[in-house]
Amino acid sequence: MAGVALKNLTKSFNKVTAVNSINLEIRDKEFMVLVGPSGCGKTTALRMIAGLEEATSGEIVIGDRVVNDVSPKDRDIAMVFQNYALYPHMSVYDNMSFGLRLKRTEGGGPWPFNSKRTFTEAEIDRRVQEAAEMLGLKPLLERKPKELSGGQRQRVALGRAIVREPKVFLMDEPLSNLDAKLRVQTRAELIKLHRRLGITTVYVTHDQVEAMTMGDRIAVMSNGIIQQCDKPLELYNHPANLFVAGFIGSPAMNFVPATVVETGGRLFIDCKSFKVVLPEALTAKAKPYVGKEVTFGIRPEDLYDSKVPTLVAATPDNTITVDVDVIEPLGNDVEMYLTIGGLQLIAMIDSGSSAKMGDKIDVLIDMTKSHLFDRETEQAIY
Repeated sequence: MAGVALKNLTKSFNKVTAVNSINLEIRDKEFMVLVGPSGCGKTTALRMIAGLEEATSGEIVIGDRVVNDVSPKDRDIAMVFQNYALYPHMSVYDNMSFGLRLKRTEGGGPWPFNSKRTFTEAEIDRRVQEAAEMLGLKPLLERKPKELSGGQRQRVALGRAIVREPKVFLMDEPLSNLDAKLRVQTRAELIKLHRRLGITTVYVTHDQVEAMTMGDRIAVMSNGIIQQCDKPLELYNHPANLFVAGFIGSPAMNFVPATVVETGGRLFIDCKSFKVVLPEALTAKAKPYVGKEVTFGIRPEDLYDSKVPTLVAATPDNTITVDVDVIEPLGNDVEMYLTIGGLQLIAMIDSGSSAKMGDKIDVLIDMTKSHLFDRETEQAIY
């Protein structure tokens, strides 16, 4: 096993900088997720680790070896692709064993004239059988890819990577081709598999739900830069900037232009359409911004219908009156689109709410879980 380190890693395509001087330390046995919107540079970073793209500058270290000039086959990594990349004319067994059959020992001459295989048939069979048992593929070993479901094909692709027993797994959106139910099931299998094998894994996805549920840590990327790298709940509770706050969480955080004002020794967040009081625990951080424009953030799940029992105490300081525009029942919760003075908010309300479209309701804001961002720099104030 081995850790991975990216040091000032940059990749440019002519005038376009896809990855901009990123630094990332991935610990041994860690499950690291690179997440971000399309075009943020996450797949390019993964391809540089794999050796499929040449870095413009910076270093890639796997274990204790700088691998910038090492060919992909010699980096001791295994990659799982989005589109499975299985050979259609080969059985599951042959697809899983093919890479092992190709590997040759050093000093046996150039490929394809080197006939000295690294692995014996007995060793290849042992690895394939163990991986097939682990992934529930034993009954399918003689089938061709066309005879498999999407989930089964993805497991074959995983098995092909597992048999190599690499130092690092690289996974490029491996679940995006699966339907919703199968995606959840395979996600759970991947988590259990990582716990069992303990192999350092770098996983790329644009789905923040996948990132939150799978990663030991998550690196959120935008415009080729790592905006924040931390544990999932730290990203959720303490986003470093406006981008991370809006990207992590579903539905996305509500953002409202506001001004910090001080009245009678108390700090208020004045959003023009409504005004709420800052809790004392947060006033010290907001105090330097009195009289300045800021962005107020509150997550949909931190808004409550005042008529539904909750742990948040209702006071005039944290209660606003809103119009209910749209209601989307989701079972346990109801997603509501609310308006107040031209502002639109989204709230995840308990399904016990009796609110209907067109109603006016009082909504409580859990100000202890609110967020404030500098309007100019977009960095978090608290």
